[in-house]
Amino acid sequence: MTLRLADATAPTDSSAQQLDGSHFLTCALVNNMPDGAFDATERQYLDLLDSASGPLEVVVRRYTMAGVPRGPQTAQRISREYSSLTDIYLDPPDCLIITGSNPIEIHLEDEPYWDDLEELLVWARNHVGSMLLSCLSAHAALTVYDSIKRVRLPSKCTGVFQQTVEVGHSLSAGFDTEILLPHSRWNSVPQEYLAQAGYDIVIHSDTTGWSVASRQEGTCQLVLVQGHPEYDPSSLLREYRRDAERYVNHERDDLPFLPFHCVSSEDWEELDRLHHEIVRGAREPRLIDEYPFEEVGGRAPWPWRTMAQTFYANWLTSVGQERE
Repeated sequence: MTLRLADATAPTDSSAQQLDGSHFLTCALVNNMPDGAFDATERQYLDLLDSASGPLEVVVRRYTMAGVPRGPQTAQRISREYSSLTDIYLDPPDCLIITGSNPIEIHLEDEPYWDDLEELLVWARNHVGSMLLSCLSAHAALTVYDSIKRVRLPSKCTGVFQQTVEVGHSLSAGFDTEILLPHSRWNSVPQEYLAQAGYDIVIHSDTTGWSVASRQEGTCQLVLVQGHPEYDPSSLLREYRRDAERYVNHERDDLPFLPFHCVSSEDWEELDRLHHEIVRGAREPRLIDEYPFEEVGGRAPWPWRTMAQTFYANWLTSVGQERE
C-alpha cells in the first residue's frame, strides 16, 4: 500500500522526507461534497490515488470547508479525521485536490463557502505544485483566475460519454485517442473561452464540451476536470435513484434526468421503462422500492477505470518531477 492518511491530531508530515528509498508526496484533499456523497467521494479519490501512486508514497491530509450543511454523523467524523482548513496554509502540500460540491446558488459567488474557496485558490497558485479541481471547483478557478463565468445548461449533462483525447499532452500519456468518461453537472464553461485563456484542452467531446484542461497558473500546474474519472460504476445510478426518490416522494418537483449509459446494456431497457413511468406522472414511491437498484448497480460496467488510473498516475508523476 502506497497511500497513507495523515493523522489530523498529529503534527503535519514533511513532504521532503525519504524512508527506505521511498519518495513521499503530500496531497491535500478538500472534500466539499454533501453528506450523502461525502464518504463515497473520499473513498473514490483515495482509491485512485492509491492505485495510481506506483513507487511514490502519498500522504493525504483531509480538509473540508465551512458552509457545506452537515448532519451530526458527518460532522463528528470530520472533527475526528479532518484537519482545519487553516492548517493547510501553515504547511503547503505538494499537490491539492478540491472536489466538486452540490451547487445551491445560481451564482458561484453566493455559495456559503465561496470566501474560503476563493482564498484557497488565490493562495494555492503560488504555494502548491499542482492543483486538480473537479467540476464546481474547476468553474470556481475559472472565475477567480480568468473572470470566466459558468453557464447553466438547458438540461443536466449526465451519463457516460465518448471523448476525444489529445494524446500529445503529458496528462494523457498512455491513453487511446477515444475514451469513455462520466459527467454529471448542470453547468459548464464554453470550451472556446478556455482556449482563449491559454488552457490546453486535453480531453473533450462535441456532446460534453471539454472534460480536462490544464495551464500553468503562477508557479502551480492547474488541472481542471469537468468530468468525473473518480466515479465508480454505480455512481450515476445512485445519483439517479436519489433524484427519482425525491421526485416520487414530492420532496422536489424537478423531473429526474436518466444518465446516459449508466447501466449495462441488459439492464437499460427496464431502467428506461421505469424512468418514463415516473416522468409521465407516476409519482409513486413503490416504483423506486420495487426496482433492484443494488443488483443493477453491481452489474454496471466500468470502462473508464483504466483511463482514470492512468490519468492520476500521470498527474502524480508530473507533481513528483516538478518537486525534484
